[in-house]
Amino acid sequence: MYVLELAFDASAAEQRLAARPAHRERLAKLLVENRVRLAGPWADDSGALLLFDTDEDGMQEILAADPYYSTPGVSVAALREWNPVTGV
Repeated sequence: MYVLELAFDASAAEQRLAARPAHRERLAKLLVENRVRLAGPWADDSGALLLFDTDEDGMQEILAADPYYSTPGVSVAALREWNPVTGV
């Protein structure tokens, strides 16, 4: 599993928000494929947290296939492999 943390730059919010609908469509497809477990923005809209059920190659494919992750106003703050013990 991988945890992806995004940071949002308020100065580019218009570009980020314009790219968000296509990003959410991709997430919906990944949810159907059981490749994304959780995804959503922080309550203060400063970024987001996404939890993916995939391996390293799958994670790289997910990042490459979704232009949202390189949209102005969106930056990858952290990408970490995670080994959950309970609750997943």
